[in-house]
Amino acid sequence: MATDTHPSKAAAGGGAGHTVRRLLLDNGALTALVVLLVAMSLLSGDFLTTQNLLNVGVQAAVTAILAFGVTFVIVSAGIDLSVGSVAALSATVLAWSATSAGVPVWLAVILAVATGVACGFVNGALVAYGKLPSFIATLAMLSVARGLSLVISQGSPIAFPDSVSVLGDTLGGWLPVPVLVMIAMGLITALILTRTYIGRSMYAIGGNEEAARLSGLRVKKQKLAIYALSGLFAAVAGIVLASRLVSAQPQAAQGYELDAIAAVVIGGASLAGGVGKASGTLIGALILAVLRNGLNLLSVSAFWQQVVIGVVIALAVLLDTLRRKAGSGAAASTGSASPGAPGSGRRGAAKAGLAVVVVAAVVAAVSFFNSGSSGTTTKVGMSLSTLNNPFFVQMKAGAQAEAKAAGIDLTVTDAQNDASQQANQLQNFTSSQVDSIIVNPVDSDAVGPGVRSADKAGIPVVAADRGVNKAETATLVASDNVAGGKLAAKALADKLGGKGDIVVLQGTAGTSASRERGAGFAEGIKAYPGIKVVATQPADFDRTKGLDVMTNLLQGHPGVTGVFAENDEMALGAAKALGAKAGKSVSVVGFDGTPDGLKAVAAGTLYASVAQQPKELGRIAVQNAVRAADGKKVAGMVKVPVKVVTRQNVADFS
Repeated sequence: MATDTHPSKAAAGGGAGHTVRRLLLDNGALTALVVLLVAMSLLSGDFLTTQNLLNVGVQAAVTAILAFGVTFVIVSAGIDLSVGSVAALSATVLAWSATSAGVPVWLAVILAVATGVACGFVNGALVAYGKLPSFIATLAMLSVARGLSLVISQGSPIAFPDSVSVLGDTLGGWLPVPVLVMIAMGLITALILTRTYIGRSMYAIGGNEEAARLSGLRVKKQKLAIYALSGLFAAVAGIVLASRLVSAQPQAAQGYELDAIAAVVIGGASLAGGVGKASGTLIGALILAVLRNGLNLLSVSAFWQQVVIGVVIALAVLLDTLRRKAGSGAAASTGSASPGAPGSGRRGAAKAGLAVVVVAAVVAAVSFFNSGSSGTTTKVGMSLSTLNNPFFVQMKAGAQAEAKAAGIDLTVTDAQNDASQQANQLQNFTSSQVDSIIVNPVDSDAVGPGVRSADKAGIPVVAADRGVNKAETATLVASDNVAGGKLAAKALADKLGGKGDIVVLQGTAGTSASRERGAGFAEGIKAYPGIKVVATQPADFDRTKGLDVMTNLLQGHPGVTGVFAENDEMALGAAKALGAKAGKSVSVVGFDGTPDGLKAVAAGTLYASVAQQPKELGRIAVQNAVRAADGKKVAGMVKVPVKVVTRQNVADFS
């Protein structure tokens, strides 16, 4: 009947080596992490350095802290999709309270933490007393918290108090504070799960909620506490994230809830509840951080990175699932789950070996097929704000064409409009000691710390399209978004004869491009009192959202005669919504001069587009990055001409 191996027998069976082998076989996530560390070390000489490993810790910190909170919820058989938005809201509350409201910083911190707890408490109340599925309740909070963050900040980043920003700094110039916070929160999580009444209650509720209730547990009250804990951890994560960026970003931590859930599941927790531990969650977060860091160092394409991360996550979970099934199968067939059983050991070793081969093969194959690592002496890293926009895809194409012609090694990464992810990418470039860096900032303030680190390492940085605040750059290669906005206002006003009703489609809230283009247009349109802006709505630089928002606006403003969209994608979506009116009774002006935008101008669907020549911008940025790397003098600012493209001159421009 005994199911445990006696300690003395285990020791006699192989000592420390046997213990390590059993530890790896019994923990699929740990095995995957060890395999990844070995693979990345072999594939990149820059990976296994003290500075880079500290970078991995910093990059894992926010995800890990969020995931620790989510662990409580998943162990109790729930889910929390709101943690990313709650993190952003808590950081925004802190920054706004300490700056705009003039509240003492210590009180602002308490308000931020209280905000996270309150959001979690509402989630718990909706689940426990409102009987809503946790998926629905937290999905609603995701939207509410993100909306409140945008309302409080008015869509713009808020400077973070210096006294709190130390949480994103280092101790002694080398030990990152975010790593220390992550370790502290991990220890608290482990203590709660293993040494407290509420921790034991989580496992009981997740294992069988009805049995827990019948045994005397106050399940509803426990759920309130569980979700409040998740909100508390989200608030801490938000404060750490904002401290790293030296600003509270209203759009920060978007999608982080999925990374947090993935980290918990990779760490061995079951979405069915009743299983999970703090150490496993930490390992899961480290796996995600190692993957992103290592693939950056390997110059893997930004698009392939998403594929590799998804595959390795699936493999890590699959390995753990196979181990669990093998363990339960052995117990059922032999009546004993002895970890030293010969058959189970061989099966576990085979599965672990298969995982090693597959994970290493995936990483090696992708690194082999990526376009970087040309073996040249000049290495340039380029971090773009997003590659989900034709403008930046063209910028990348121009940069790659110039790099190929010059025979240099260019690595391009995609920040996915996430300032934190861009900060990580700049850290990785600095660790790999590239010769120069090109950065197209998600946010001009948030990118400052990363650029300062590169400056300290002696790596010149070229800003592209958007400037960098509070840091030195070798040059800024850009067109003037404000001037472009004014040109768009003049072009649209002239077309309308100085009178009419117009709507404005804004880009992603909080981005400098949207702020600058919108400010330029608003200033320019003031010169035409006969033109009235009847509606202004964000459509996130996205064509589909442009279509939907314009469709909705037409219901309330059917008589509009003009549309200004802050990029061509939204302009094309608006034109689709207008149908036959586009280019006839309604004039649409876009921004960027993308290929699709220029085609629409030529066809008459769009009246005009303010063209920025993104390919030329990318080409010139690479030229200046190479000059700066070679120690040659570069101009403080390089202007790429912008012009209004209409049907009359579109052929010449193309």
